[in-house]
Amino acid sequence: MNIENIEAFVYINHYGSFNKAAEVLFLSQPSVTARIQSLERELGCKLFDRLGKQIVLTDEGRKFLPYAQQVLQVIQKGRQKIQQRRTTPEALRLGSTVSVSNYVIPDFLPRIKESYPEVNIKLTTATTDQLIAKLLGQEIDLAFVRKVMHPAIRTVAFYEDPIQLYVYRGHPFIESGHVSMEAIRNEKLVFFECGSLDWLRIHRAFDSLEYPPDITYHVDNSETAKKLVMQGAGIAFLPGLTVKKEVQRQELFPIQVHEVAGVSLQISVVTLKEEYSPFAEPFGELLRQL
Repeated sequence: MNIENIEAFVYINHYGSFNKAAEVLFLSQPSVTARIQSLERELGCKLFDRLGKQIVLTDEGRKFLPYAQQVLQVIQKGRQKIQQRRTTPEALRLGSTVSVSNYVIPDFLPRIKESYPEVNIKLTTATTDQLIAKLLGQEIDLAFVRKVMHPAIRTVAFYEDPIQLYVYRGHPFIESGHVSMEAIRNEKLVFFECGSLDWLRIHRAFDSLEYPPDITYHVDNSETAKKLVMQGAGIAFLPGLTVKKEVQRQELFPIQVHEVAGVSLQISVVTLKEEYSPFAEPFGELLRQL
């Protein structure tokens, strides 16, 4: 069955006119009419009727339409895939902060490999400042970093990772699910700080207390903080991505703290402005789906 005939059929239905379909397809009206007549002979039925000046589908035409549309969609996807192969590089140099590397990348890379099976990925894990330097030096193609502002950097998308208080199984805060910052003052606190400006709101909330909280452990690694909480050594403010699995397994429990509601870390996909990456938009879309 001739694809061009199916294309003419779908376009005529869409525009409701043989003339308009001919214009869009850069054909003469007799050529479009000939294609429909050829398709009707192949199918053994009439596809269009005229009601005055209006073109409408016959019952057979309405039945055939979804299949014709599906054929064109499949062909379009095939064309896009071929074009994608022509423009997609064989290797991708990807940069990532430690937290993204630990908690996002393991789920993220298999999806990318499924969409781009021919691409080999090299991952570099470093701090945001180090990754920006590597991006500017064209040592990597794009990076997952904290939200940054730089005249040579293009931010494609970002994901907001909420920071909340997390407590261990059996903790009294679980019953209500929310507390004030004043209530935390009497708790042993495991304080993890990733160096982001977002943590300043946590600090300011502490400063508002009459007495400072009991920071029993001050650590620079989220895994360490998480495990200390799970062992009952204290409670901690942590980004949601770092404890996603533990919350699902009910090993850790999120608690709302009014004074720091809405605090979050922002993860951005960044590239050089003058260097277009075909991965930027799809990576940003996948990031938003986490």
